[in-house]
Amino acid sequence: MLPQKPDKKFKRSIAESGGDDLNKCYQCATCSAVCLLTPEDHPFPRKEMLLAQWGQSDKLVADPDVWLCHQCNDCTVRCPRGARPGDVMGAIRNYSFEHYAVPGFLGKLVSKPAGLPFLMLIPILIFVFMADWSQMATFSGHVHFYDFLQNGPLEMLFMAGNFIVLLLASFGLIRFYKGMADSWKVKPEIGFIKAAIQTVLEIISHKRFGTCDTSKYRQTAHFLVFYGFFGAAATAGLALMRMEYLHFIHPEHYALSNIPSMMLYHPIKILGNASGLAMIIGIIMMATRHSNDPESAGVSTYAGKIFIWGIFGVAFTGMLIQFLRIGGLPTLAYAFYFIHLVFVFSLLWYAPYSQFGHMFYRTFAMIFARSINRMPQKQ
Repeated sequence: MLPQKPDKKFKRSIAESGGDDLNKCYQCATCSAVCLLTPEDHPFPRKEMLLAQWGQSDKLVADPDVWLCHQCNDCTVRCPRGARPGDVMGAIRNYSFEHYAVPGFLGKLVSKPAGLPFLMLIPILIFVFMADWSQMATFSGHVHFYDFLQNGPLEMLFMAGNFIVLLLASFGLIRFYKGMADSWKVKPEIGFIKAAIQTVLEIISHKRFGTCDTSKYRQTAHFLVFYGFFGAAATAGLALMRMEYLHFIHPEHYALSNIPSMMLYHPIKILGNASGLAMIIGIIMMATRHSNDPESAGVSTYAGKIFIWGIFGVAFTGMLIQFLRIGGLPTLAYAFYFIHLVFVFSLLWYAPYSQFGHMFYRTFAMIFARSINRMPQKQ
């Protein structure tokens, strides 16, 4: 099979996403030698640097090694030419989101700053239409978010939307997994289910994030954001179950519009606040790293900034609205609840096309790699 002709559009995309120093690489292989996550056989990122220089986008989008890299930047710090292999690998991942996006136009919109106003306008218009704006006229007193945006329609919107998003994401992930299988042509040593279980257990432990030398504390920051986000999601689910339970058991006392709010010491509220704080602290650690140590942190790209601000927005507004509710400030509480929902909507529904998509693509790449026994040299 003849090599692909150099993809100039791909090379421009890599340069725009932080890989503009790609051509400084002269294939000394220092990057592969210092990487503790690469397998010993056909190590990365040296071969990815060469393929990127040649514009071989078809091979790189089907390369699981691109996702086995966790961008700890051991390679970037030790590169004698300043070619920044870690940033190049990150840029290739960003390109992959757009390549596998279904529908394709969403991948393009999410990857470019020009698309942000349009993307944000969609949830804003949806919630403007759904909200009862008459509740904003009360400036002090009772705050009940059900009065402003009823939970029933809100639940249906998010369930239907999340189902559609996961369905669309599955099309891209199937193409990605098939591409890896066709590219490597290696017979799996273990089945998909077994590999998936082992991979999920590894992700839960965040073991690989602690393997690298340059930025071990990055494991802590990522750990906080990862578990903070899922803790916040669990909090929302448990709060909804509590509300429905009280209404079902005692409908004569608890209409959906007057379910009593949880006190700050309620276990669900403790979980929510702990999760919100974890996300905020994790994001601050990431931002501080980029500010104080840009060499090891890597290039701060548009995709990375949007993801960080999205997570921070969800956590900050989610914690703020509870204190506005406790303070009896309906106008501010409902306004920030509106903003909170816009952040949540944007983060979840655009996830397969943004840096949040790492959760999907890296997981599938790790499953594939484990199934063919392509594991890090240091375990």
